[in-house]
Amino acid sequence: MIVDLAIESHASVSPLGINHQEIWQSYLTPNHAISINDEGDWVGRIDPSIWFEIDELRTSDPRYRTLDPSTLLAIFTARQLNLKATETNFGVNIGSSRGATSSFEYEHHWFLEHGKSRPHSSPNTTLGNISSWVGQDLQSKGIAFSHSITCSTALHAIANACAWIKAGFSKSFIAGGAETPLTPFTLAQMKAMKIYSAEQDPWPCKALRADKKKNTLVLGEGCGLAVISHNIAAPLRIKSIGYSAEKIDHGSSISDEGESLYQSMKMAMEGLSQPIDAIVMHAPGTIKGDTAEWNAIDRLFAQRPLLTGNKWKMGHSFGASGSLSLEMALLMLKNQVFIGLPWDDKPHYPAALKQIMINAIGFGGNAISIVIEKAA
Repeated sequence: MIVDLAIESHASVSPLGINHQEIWQSYLTPNHAISINDEGDWVGRIDPSIWFEIDELRTSDPRYRTLDPSTLLAIFTARQLNLKATETNFGVNIGSSRGATSSFEYEHHWFLEHGKSRPHSSPNTTLGNISSWVGQDLQSKGIAFSHSITCSTALHAIANACAWIKAGFSKSFIAGGAETPLTPFTLAQMKAMKIYSAEQDPWPCKALRADKKKNTLVLGEGCGLAVISHNIAAPLRIKSIGYSAEKIDHGSSISDEGESLYQSMKMAMEGLSQPIDAIVMHAPGTIKGDTAEWNAIDRLFAQRPLLTGNKWKMGHSFGASGSLSLEMALLMLKNQVFIGLPWDDKPHYPAALKQIMINAIGFGGNAISIVIEKAA
């Protein structure tokens, strides 16, 4: 489905850093940014010095004092975007798989201990507070809303923003995802599914590694945002979008053939005049998840495009992961360098890159594929 809208600017905060140059340099190295927490679990953490800056938001405005880290992270990231000073009517859709994870766990524990809820527990733990507070911080008069489609949330937010703009409901949108899932309960959920990494070698997450014998998912925190508009002069563009869903056996299942990913990629390719040069895969590091996506790609393409991903490097940030994959693709287009995998013969090398596809799929079988291009 052709949309042809502009990506005016983009910003992120992740374990790879906080600005485009720092993040790009991290991609150019074969090292990952995953470490072990105090409980002995592999996690992808934002640098403590960056969290110190983010936490300072609490003292900058009394309204921010009780906000969840995910909301503060989104506010901090949104301030890095190059917004026009006169623009006040933009929409905001910053999705999240879990939303205010830390606050929800804390408030529920407080309720069990005291038998009552604290005054701000409800507004501070709603999923919608991420977008609404970003809109407040940037003084937007446009629509602000959030949603969760689990791990495909950020790319669905971008697709939704495109729909609003194409329909004429908004001239521009801030869209993406924010997630801070490194809490005891969330980590325990992934372990209960038997998909969390217990690797002891230098590569805790082996996303896109075909010879892995175990599931190696690692959680990471991060936020990625993009400003979408009609600007016909912007060189970086969302060319097309595809989406689909498939019948599932249980909440986290995916077919061996990756049917929904196959259909979403197929829809995204309709009407394209140029070939797909590379795909930034969803590839969570689980055996079934990675294999299903490979199968879908091999079914659709006579010859595989260049394949890559970033969860081996920073972990899986749930609802924000698609926006961080989008940023990886944007940086590859800007620099005209394909970033491969550390266990490939060529970790990174120059290539003629014009169109890159980004995939994401979440619990419930909902898949989405977005094609971006660099205009000539």
